[in-house]
Amino acid sequence: MPASQINWDNLRLFLAVARGPSAQEAARRLDVDHSTVTRRLHRLEKEWGAQLFERTPAGHVLTPAGQRLLEHVETIETAVVHASEDVSGDSRTLTGQVRLGATEGFGNFFLAPQLSHFCERHPAIQVELITVPRFINLSQREADLAVNVERAQGSGQVCSRLTDYRLRLYASSAYLARHAPIRQSRDLAAHRFFGYVEELTFSTALRYLADAAPHAPPPLLRSTSVVAQYLAVREGQGLAVLPCFMAAQSPELVPVLPGEVNVMRTFWVAAPADRRDLARVRALWEYLREVVALNQPLLLGESTERHCLR
Repeated sequence: MPASQINWDNLRLFLAVARGPSAQEAARRLDVDHSTVTRRLHRLEKEWGAQLFERTPAGHVLTPAGQRLLEHVETIETAVVHASEDVSGDSRTLTGQVRLGATEGFGNFFLAPQLSHFCERHPAIQVELITVPRFINLSQREADLAVNVERAQGSGQVCSRLTDYRLRLYASSAYLARHAPIRQSRDLAAHRFFGYVEELTFSTALRYLADAAPHAPPPLLRSTSVVAQYLAVREGQGLAVLPCFMAAQSPELVPVLPGEVNVMRTFWVAAPADRRDLARVRALWEYLREVVALNQPLLLGESTERHCLR
């Protein structure tokens, strides 16, 4: 198709639907009717002479032709963004919006307080923090950078180890006062546990209960959310393996068998290669590295104090 005949608005709509999760959601984001989305997608497929989506009960799924078009449209999108930021100077100045994705525990309990100080330091940068119990999809532009529990594998991304962090087994002091003492790992068999719904965990890095406490019985309460597990432990009804930086928020939580139950994991920070060198993204990337370096004792369970950069 000649470039002069390409309808760029239809390509923008195609991009919104391709990034999901549904045509209805794309219509909401673009502030148009669902019927408009459907009509324009049919028109786009007619213009390009190819079926771009399979219509399924689960939503619109890209066909091989649609996948090839997506790669080209994303290249165009990147070029337009770069051109806009280069002409306006936003690529070199500390202004604009930056979206950070993170796992919910780290995002809510560690990053959120720190980011409030980043905003004070850089008042012209608007930060959006996305905390979800899954991986942030950088290739679909869900965020400008992300903190995950696994190293990013996708091409076109810059990834770096951010920090190690420690997890321990915790219970409330009230729970421990009411139940049989725990002097060795075999004593755990007589206690109640909370944990993940393992088949729904988004990373094998989260499947640590069996390795950390092999004598623990199956959890009575399972959740896809570590925050839910943390809140359940605070109620004084059982035990769970929690990141030390989370447990530090509640003085009533006590580490159980800290010398035996000791799990180490790693957070990785990643960004699309074409976004990494934007001034605002680079500033947040470096700020994250500074605050985790400052808080190594908290992250490694050696202290309950949190320090902020001001």
